[in-house]
Amino acid sequence: MQQRVLKVLEFYKIKDQLMDFASSSLGRDKVSKLTPSTDFERVVKMQEETDEGVKVLRLKGNVPLGGIFDIRPQVKRASIGSILSPQELNQVSTTIHASRQMKKFIEALVEEEIEIPLLVQYADRIIILKELEQAIRNAIDDNGEVLDSASETLRSLRNQIRTKEARVRERLESMIRSSSAQKMLSDAIVTIRNDRFVIPVKQEYRGHYGGIIHDQSSSGQTLFIEPQAIVQLNNELQSIRVKEQQEIERILVELSGLTGEHYNELEVIVDVLAEFDFLFTKARYAQKIKASKPKMNNQGKIKLYKARHPLIPIDEVVANDIVLGEDFTTIVITGPNTGGKTVTLKTVGLCTLMAQAGLQIPALDGSELAVFGAVYADIGDEQSIEQSLSTFSSHMVNIVDILNSVSFDSLVLFDELGAGTDPQEGAALAISILDEVYKRGARVIATTHYPELKAYGYNREGVINASVEFDIETLTPTYKLLIGVPGRSNAFEISKRLGLKENVIQTARAHVSAESNQVESMIASIEESKWEAEKELDEANDLLKQAERLHRDLQKQMIEFYEQKDKMKEKAKEKATKIVDQAKQEAEEIISELRRLRIEKNADVKEHELIEARKRLNEAAPKQSTNKKSVLQKESKHHFSPGDEVKVLTFDQKGHLVEKVSDHEWQVQIGILKMKVQEKDLEYMKSAKVKETRPIATVKGKDFHVSLELDLRGERFEDALLKVEKYIDDALLAGYPRVSIIHGKGTGALRQGVQEYLRNHRSVKNIRFGAATEGGTGVTIVEFK
Repeated sequence: MQQRVLKVLEFYKIKDQLMDFASSSLGRDKVSKLTPSTDFERVVKMQEETDEGVKVLRLKGNVPLGGIFDIRPQVKRASIGSILSPQELNQVSTTIHASRQMKKFIEALVEEEIEIPLLVQYADRIIILKELEQAIRNAIDDNGEVLDSASETLRSLRNQIRTKEARVRERLESMIRSSSAQKMLSDAIVTIRNDRFVIPVKQEYRGHYGGIIHDQSSSGQTLFIEPQAIVQLNNELQSIRVKEQQEIERILVELSGLTGEHYNELEVIVDVLAEFDFLFTKARYAQKIKASKPKMNNQGKIKLYKARHPLIPIDEVVANDIVLGEDFTTIVITGPNTGGKTVTLKTVGLCTLMAQAGLQIPALDGSELAVFGAVYADIGDEQSIEQSLSTFSSHMVNIVDILNSVSFDSLVLFDELGAGTDPQEGAALAISILDEVYKRGARVIATTHYPELKAYGYNREGVINASVEFDIETLTPTYKLLIGVPGRSNAFEISKRLGLKENVIQTARAHVSAESNQVESMIASIEESKWEAEKELDEANDLLKQAERLHRDLQKQMIEFYEQKDKMKEKAKEKATKIVDQAKQEAEEIISELRRLRIEKNADVKEHELIEARKRLNEAAPKQSTNKKSVLQKESKHHFSPGDEVKVLTFDQKGHLVEKVSDHEWQVQIGILKMKVQEKDLEYMKSAKVKETRPIATVKGKDFHVSLELDLRGERFEDALLKVEKYIDDALLAGYPRVSIIHGKGTGALRQGVQEYLRNHRSVKNIRFGAATEGGTGVTIVEFK
């Protein structure tokens, strides 16, 4: 990619924002070297890496990337025999620890069955160097100081130093506490000069203590003297300190040598940690700008849905749908200044560069971008005083460079093509340049003021007009891109609303050619027709979705209603049977009692009367219905025909046959519903001459109806979870035993998040993926307690 293009499209500002999300100098160094790639496979891999990073951050919130340093220079020096300082060795230790923690973190994610294959590949490259880490930690603390425990010799020497220092201080303190010391000392304190203990003596008493003068105050009135009485003790102390430094140096040599032995492993660790830091830097940035992973192609197709310019605040930017590369390869955007044409141009260019650099883009899920071999841009006023070039000349220099290099796999962005010269000549040049680039097979977006280019989109195959919407009522641009509608001049309307007299406007209109007026009227009509068509299409889509949802709900409610009815019927029969059995038992007891009375008291009760009474009692018991499965298994011998009235044994409902779907399956109309039923589940009734239809279920009004399924496809992750939360509450209030949540298959991120929320919901009994007929892994079935 040309550096000038990266500058014009402000890719460097994206890198500056990325820097804020890096955890270490390793990540910042990777960001500073970031450039868009033209290798399709490389771009796809980078996008997958970033997406895995986003997934981890969404599920875990943070990543253990603290304590990372670029230790490659230190390790290189250690490998050739240099001695590392305690601080440098401490950085080696903390970096090894960070790599171990990161590897452990990734392994834990794998155990949770989170799919992150690319991150796992990076983690597998990390070599655990726990022994080196522990050796350094045992010798050097977090502040870079060598510990007493580094060796037994060092511990012994430091104990000796502390003992000697105590003796020296004790001797000096006895001196400064004497009665004569108060007049000879500037201050009754013990201090240190040149690593030796001294006392502050007034100038006039310099000979009283003897010894060595190490320093004097700025006024010369105070001398810092090491008394003769402690010179020997200080000498002994210095001797031990020299041995201490020699032992410390020996320890550092040993640890540096050990570090140098692991040069290759530490190089790999640093490289992997740099990749991790860079990867999660991109992921954090994607979360910040609410970006999504684009689908990449190498066919030059661009499909951006609700795309935003990443450098404009989210609460200010207007999102647009931009499509290029299938039905048309060139877009010509016409219209007035300050309408947002240049922003649209830069949005496409910057999103393309971001995607090719492995960054997610500020657009909705499902957006698609191409990997271009080159991106060219001629945007803005690049007048050069040094080169004595006019605005037109400056643009033409850039355009000439573009025409010398452009090819079929290029994206070309022209801003105000042909501007800065005579309008007729500028328009002619613009048309000729667009024709040349179009012949090369490149993808082109161009903005222009020239009305001649409005006809260009109609006369060329593969070219389409576009404009940025302008609100005449408020005299402000809406920044909404209208593809298929050329821009029109609003000068007369704006002037009228600002108070220009009507006669002046009419005079101006007279100076405009009839052809221009017809074109403007045509554009206005197209704009109005397109707006009405879009409105009607949105309404039709809404109605279609409502109808489809209502139909599915009715089908599910019907199935659940008859399942519930069968259960209640069986339950009632069981209850009735239980009551009759209890009555029979009581009757048997009464009959037994009557027999006993007849025998004992010769009562006149005949045996056959008792038998007859028991028979009537048995006949009073309710008959159990024939097993449904056995009924369903009975094959009908009737040859069915469309229009036959049948009984659907599955639901115990009547309906009529509409058409035969397959050899053993019919489409059956049951009330207002049509459904497919196996022929073995049908029982012939008669050939219906009059079709009777009756409603089988009622549905509440729109404001009260709760669907049996929730469709989350196309939703952002955070919005989707809010919808799931509200929907589960509504479904529970509606008393549904189970519902379906459609999240689609996609990357699996939305599915994972939804299921994570459902598992933790107190009212959810069980969740499962839908069966093959229910949507498979794109649907989660939720059962309530």
